[in-house]
Amino acid sequence: MNDRELDIFLEYLKQNQGCDLTVYKHSTLQRRLGVRMGQIGIDNYSAYLDYLKHRPNELPILLDTIFINFTGFFRDTDAWEYLAKEVIPKILNRKKAHEPIRIWSASCASGEEAYTLALLLVEALGIEQYLLQVQIYATDVDEAALRQARQHCYTNAQVASVPPALLNKYFELTSQGYVFNPTLRRRVIFARHNLLEDAPISKLDLLVCRNTLMYFNHDAQVKTLVRFHFALKNLGFIFLGKAETLVSRSCLFTPVSVKHRIFSKGANLESNDILLLSNKNVQSNIDLFTDSKGFWQSAFETSPIAQLIVTPNSKLIGANKSVRTLLNISVKDLGYSLQKLPLFIQLGELNFQVEQTLQNRSPVTLKNAQWSTDGIVYELNIDIVAISDYQGRFLGASITLSNVTP
Repeated sequence: MNDRELDIFLEYLKQNQGCDLTVYKHSTLQRRLGVRMGQIGIDNYSAYLDYLKHRPNELPILLDTIFINFTGFFRDTDAWEYLAKEVIPKILNRKKAHEPIRIWSASCASGEEAYTLALLLVEALGIEQYLLQVQIYATDVDEAALRQARQHCYTNAQVASVPPALLNKYFELTSQGYVFNPTLRRRVIFARHNLLEDAPISKLDLLVCRNTLMYFNHDAQVKTLVRFHFALKNLGFIFLGKAETLVSRSCLFTPVSVKHRIFSKGANLESNDILLLSNKNVQSNIDLFTDSKGFWQSAFETSPIAQLIVTPNSKLIGANKSVRTLLNISVKDLGYSLQKLPLFIQLGELNFQVEQTLQNRSPVTLKNAQWSTDGIVYELNIDIVAISDYQGRFLGASITLSNVTP
């Protein structure tokens, strides 16, 4: 097997299957492709390509082999202990009692790390404040892994690393396995997300992405780190995997604990910073940020978080794809008053809450609001936040809807 054959194989997947594996290191791909090829008795990439072309069911099997979702509760215990004792207290100390705490577990696999975050935060805050403030977004490219994560049920072996006190306190043993507390589970939102293609979740206090960057090639790591920088709030933290390091010569992130792979957001990103991240051609990344208006429009439109944007006089000027799908509205509704939308007709108090934010510029949260459409009843957590530009000029409000239906 040689690199030329591997490149042809990868180019075929990219051009004909919509599957770009070129962002992964050759050594990683060779090892995992070798596992699958060994299972079916093939010893070269050309023969495997011919095999795949004639068997439509082979690609999903290959991808399951490549996207290994190995994770666990409190994986690398000392790093999680440092996060709990040193990082989370800093985040909480910066927050007022009503301010949201936004966390993203990227490449969450079957959910253990997302629920580990929930455990640490509920222990630090208490249940009542956890439910009031915490929102954990957990994403992965693998739909099968996400389905497992949403079930929040784990085997004896999977929960073996959970401290017994936390296991007894926040899990229930059933005939299917250990079930994570359903009430706490509602503050964890799972969604499909491709780190290299989809817009990042924004305004984060903490971003956890462990043992994913190590499988990307250099350019893909640069692209992902730039997106992570944009995703974090000022003074936000990023938590990487034990074997991972940030690209050298970057001022994007400041070390907090190199030993535990925890960093904070560094200097503001400039075009020259992107050049410093790579000796290779990263002009596409530079173009992305020089056209910042287009970038943020795309980020808003493709975000997995449902969001509306309104002017100071309650006119709807923004509704991304996620919220249009949830509320069954279209771009034709833009420009009209919020009061004409079915959601605001059903939830009369929501109009008052929006007006309160527009007048006082204070954030408002509605918990477990019931919204009915097409015979289906949803439970929504609704966050309303005032928007200002970099000069402090008031622009309107953002309305974020999180589906917490059990």
